[in-house]
Amino acid sequence: MAETVCPNCGGSGWRQVDKGGVAAVERCECVVLERAGNLIERAQIPPLYRQASFENFATLPDNPINSRALQTAVTVAASYAREYPYGTKKPGLLFIGDPGTGKTHLAVAVMRRLIQRGFECVFFDYQNLLERIRSGYDAAAGSASRETYRTALDCEILVLDDLGAHRVTDWVEDTITSLITYRYNNNKPVIATTNLRDPEAGDSPIPSGVAGDVTSRYYLTERIGARARSRLFEMCRVISTRGVEDYRQRKNR
Repeated sequence: MAETVCPNCGGSGWRQVDKGGVAAVERCECVVLERAGNLIERAQIPPLYRQASFENFATLPDNPINSRALQTAVTVAASYAREYPYGTKKPGLLFIGDPGTGKTHLAVAVMRRLIQRGFECVFFDYQNLLERIRSGYDAAAGSASRETYRTALDCEILVLDDLGAHRVTDWVEDTITSLITYRYNNNKPVIATTNLRDPEAGDSPIPSGVAGDVTSRYYLTERIGARARSRLFEMCRVISTRGVEDYRQRKNR
């Protein structure tokens, strides 16, 4: 059976357009859609979030305070996804808030919208990424494990979920610092989510009565290191969902 030829470009991949009375050419939508299909296959989005979008994100209309916070988060995230890379002051996003407040859903919604526009995005769970990088040093490891770190370094837009959710060691801190610094120096955006606290994101300090070794578990700086944290905040606009009701509970209402 003969292949169907795109009626807009005749199979060339380019179509003529009129821009203010000036004839021009641009990539045909058929090429963009084909690229988006290929990118979504390589994006590594977890099955639970493959349909995550701005349209199906659950807010709280019966709770005005939480609803405003969530609507603000959606508005900022959707604006980034629509305007990237030209209308964004910072190239990345950092979703910060309590567990179950929709951070991953929104990060993937941004990711999927960017893929639809033809940008490469790759999703990694932070803890799983570190384990795969570590296993890549094993001579017996498969090529996929050895390529993981290179993918995280070089992909156009890296999505890191649950940043800081790994036991802290010198190796962990050095690895995440190296990764974020490389991407910072090469103008490669990061979209990250974290449950950890950070005063610069408007989080209140842990109560002074809590032991220091326990307190350190809850702060982003203590989990990824000061250098990585500093670079991350230079790269990313912060979107906070701190204090919002558990997303999973409100979604099931």
